[in-house]
Amino acid sequence: MTIAAILREKGDEVVHVSPQTNLRELIDILTEKRIGAVPVLDGDSVAGIMSERDVIQVLRRLGPAALDRPVREMMTTPPITVEPETSLLAGLSLMTRRRIRHLPVMQDGRMIGFVSIGDLVKARIDRIESEAEAMRAYIAS
Repeated sequence: MTIAAILREKGDEVVHVSPQTNLRELIDILTEKRIGAVPVLDGDSVAGIMSERDVIQVLRRLGPAALDRPVREMMTTPPITVEPETSLLAGLSLMTRRRIRHLPVMQDGRMIGFVSIGDLVKARIDRIESEAEAMRAYIAS
């Protein structure tokens, strides 16, 4: 299974922000959408990623004054990305090694999707359950 297969099931809608978005707006977006991170897009390119973890770290370091600053000053950069052909297991391995939870999916220099570790784990569990059910059906027949 590839990242492309996960995107086909998940869809390609990606919530994102611009580098000029301030931290207060970003927090509102993360809260309203109930998501843990967003890519920061500068035109068609992914400039960075802004996650809940980034928010906590910057608030601890800069305090409430950070709320009115643009995310370009605090985003994680450069973003670690994958291609649609990347296997699910390679994506999980990359996330584990790099200790990250979100990956922009890039094709021909532009972002075509955004996956979380939850998306990859869900797809892996679904596949294992499907294989187990097929094995049970085969044994029963």
